[in-house]
Amino acid sequence: MILCVCNALRENDVRAAAGPKGCPVETYARLGARPQCGQCLPHARRLLKGGRAA
Repeated sequence: MILCVCNALRENDVRAAAGPKGCPVETYARLGARPQCGQCLPHARRLLKGGRAA
């Protein structure tokens, strides 16, 4: 499922790139992206903390 529409990042890609801190901005940087509109950040935080993004 697409997590970030602006960067076309999928949940699986974000999970795979997650660092030990679970920071969405850091994770996006590992994927060569950065948050654009920011609407995905709450979902990304939940995803990186072990929850489901949707």
